[in-house]
Amino acid sequence: MTSTELRQLSWRVSSYSGNTGNCVEVAPLPAGARAVRDTKDRDGGVLIVDASAWTTFLARIQQGALAE
Repeated sequence: MTSTELRQLSWRVSSYSGNTGNCVEVAPLPAGARAVRDTKDRDGGVLIVDASAWTTFLARIQQGALAE
């Protein structure tokens, strides 16, 4: 995706982000994939995650496997 296309996505702050400013934003992509970026550096890098990896990631969070 181009940087223009990435800026035009429907980004939202993750519901798992706290009030510390350490937030990520997530945007849906076709076929269930997701784009993820740092809220403090919106023009920085973007991680593209396919649908399978995203589903696994969310399941692990819900299981508490990624808790600090």
